[in-house]
Amino acid sequence: MANAELVLVPTPGMGHLVSMVEMAKLLVARDSRLSITVLIMKLPIDSEVDSYTDSLAASVAAARIRLVHLPCVNSDTEISSGSFLTHFVESNKPHVKQAVADLAGSASSTWRLAGFVIDMFCTTMIDVANEFGVPSYIFFTSSAAFLGLMLHLQSLQDEQHMDITEFKDSAAELDFPSFVNPLPAKVLPSVVLLKEAAQPFLEHAKRIRAVKGVIINTFEELEPHALGSLAGLGAPAVYPVGPVLNLKGESKKKADGGHRGDDIMEWLNEQPPSSVVFLCFGSGGSFHEDQVKEIAHALERSGHRFLWSLRRPPPKGKFDLPRDYTDPAEVLPEGFLDRTAGIGKVIGWAPQAAVLAHPAIGGFVSHCGWNSTLESIWFGMAVAAWPLYAEQQFNAFELVVELGLAVEIKMDYRKDFRMESKFVVTAEEIEGGIKKLMEDVGGERRKKVKEVSEKSRKTVVEGGSSYSSLGRLIEDILNNTP
Repeated sequence: MANAELVLVPTPGMGHLVSMVEMAKLLVARDSRLSITVLIMKLPIDSEVDSYTDSLAASVAAARIRLVHLPCVNSDTEISSGSFLTHFVESNKPHVKQAVADLAGSASSTWRLAGFVIDMFCTTMIDVANEFGVPSYIFFTSSAAFLGLMLHLQSLQDEQHMDITEFKDSAAELDFPSFVNPLPAKVLPSVVLLKEAAQPFLEHAKRIRAVKGVIINTFEELEPHALGSLAGLGAPAVYPVGPVLNLKGESKKKADGGHRGDDIMEWLNEQPPSSVVFLCFGSGGSFHEDQVKEIAHALERSGHRFLWSLRRPPPKGKFDLPRDYTDPAEVLPEGFLDRTAGIGKVIGWAPQAAVLAHPAIGGFVSHCGWNSTLESIWFGMAVAAWPLYAEQQFNAFELVVELGLAVEIKMDYRKDFRMESKFVVTAEEIEGGIKKLMEDVGGERRKKVKEVSEKSRKTVVEGGSSYSSLGRLIEDILNNTP
């Protein structure tokens, strides 16, 4: 059999890129006939991508995975606008086409282009796959329930001519086929509530209907209802292959040659089992000073040991990723670091997977990004949900209400560059959430989390549902290679 080459096009941004590369590793490890080229588009703001791909280059080359950096494009659209990503991906089309043509030109006679695997926000690249006459598959880096939401909203808009943005500030409870429970409009993602963003977003849903298959980073045992609802919503073939995780994590080199994260692990080694609450809000998560002080008061009053990843927000009006504080004391209540020195540690960047795996951690205050959600499930870690942006409010609702795997701190909180919550979550609310999280030791929720954790590990090994699903996907790719 000739070698089948897949071209993967991730959305720029670490959360999407890392998942896509991990999926590539699964595919090549499973079938020696596959090789993969990952085309990397570069955002003007994300410096992490370079260090991540540098660290990968040697290890993946041996595994039949190539990383190709596309030339930088200058998008004239403001990066904080609702249509930036659409324009950015669109403007990369000629580079993707050229890169694939170069691959084909340099390949041996046994090489065949088998298809494109395209990130959920890069659906415009389906056009390029069509030009090469190969099938497209979507890699969906969020939940099956969220795919259901996208498809349902798109049909409400296009078939029932409903204006989805009218749900903004609505107190309505909505029926969605991918959930058993009614969904409050207040947890819909900002992107469907804003006029300039809703249309391009729902365009992705429309295009997803036309691809050969959707590969979802979830597993049958986690979302049986949502997965079961997709066919009725007009989804193509669905392949749940998750949890697809990068559990090795990244260890960051310090300027002095040491590793960031070593001191965190040393501190955790000294704490009793399951005693520490870990607060971490993802690569884009940060809070303004008023909110930081409320979190600090809550931690101090709760009396629980804590590890807090505290990041500095980008300057007002500047669209960028948070950075570490030189001195976190400048935003914390006076004397906080001294008073909590015995029980807590405030850090900047955190090696999240390694921390969640540590026996000292007893609970996770999380923004509920989907990758973080899957990591918390893998490590059997109970979560207190405090979403910030993207589809995190929706994920928080799924975890707390639909699946019963998390407690709520503030499910409808938003810190989105296009739509921000004006309120501050009080120390009382945060403390209540932390206590509920940390003190429910033998409760139903903890039991459920442990059960789902065990299932998440079984599903990816031989005989498991995600393992079988990946096998079906590979058969489909090889049988449909032109």
